[in-house]
Amino acid sequence: MLLQLPQILSKEEVRAMRDQLADPSLWIDGRTSAGPQAVAVKRNEQLSQDSPVARALQAQVLAAVQRHPLFFSAALPRRCFNPLFNRYRPDFPAYGAHIDGAVMHSKRSQEWVRSDVSCTLFLSEPDEYEGGELTIHDTYGTQRVKLPAGHAVLYPGSSLHEVTPVTRGTRIASFFWIESMVRSDEQRRLLYDLDMNLLALRQRHGETAETTALTGTYHNLLRMWAST
Repeated sequence: MLLQLPQILSKEEVRAMRDQLADPSLWIDGRTSAGPQAVAVKRNEQLSQDSPVARALQAQVLAAVQRHPLFFSAALPRRCFNPLFNRYRPDFPAYGAHIDGAVMHSKRSQEWVRSDVSCTLFLSEPDEYEGGELTIHDTYGTQRVKLPAGHAVLYPGSSLHEVTPVTRGTRIASFFWIESMVRSDEQRRLLYDLDMNLLALRQRHGETAETTALTGTYHNLLRMWAST
């Protein structure tokens, strides 16, 4: 499932975060964290994970996504990898097609996190750079994503994806992975669709015997599929 999450961060929050990321000395060659497959196609910069700025911004990003009304329903998070930050510009322009590792070791929590769901949170406006589309290749086809600053996208961690070359300007984003209570993308999609339709029914008709019964169905499916 590919899902856009609008307005994770306000314009003011984005501006404050960008101010903290303005110091050029914070950024390192992204290949230092790449695995053997990715290192050949990765040409970007990343924020050093050990810096105080990185730790503060990681907490801000996690707090922001977790308060968004759609995030829990779509991802059903069990644990999250500490958010990372990357930067693309003509000198470090792109990240070729790759698939992320199945499990990631989080420096923040010292936990291993299975990458069921990927999240990219855009921190640059689309008109600030040319190129730089997050391009996701999956069973639903090829999707090109370039969202306003403060908006995010969720997509399956198993997807082949890339960031196309930035030819002008600078593209800054945060990204991380979620280990879901429900490992199957198909099952998460069914639960999300059921949850969203229940919400719509309640808004239209209020609480009814049918919505109560369907809520029970939702929770029984979640009980059947979830691992905690």
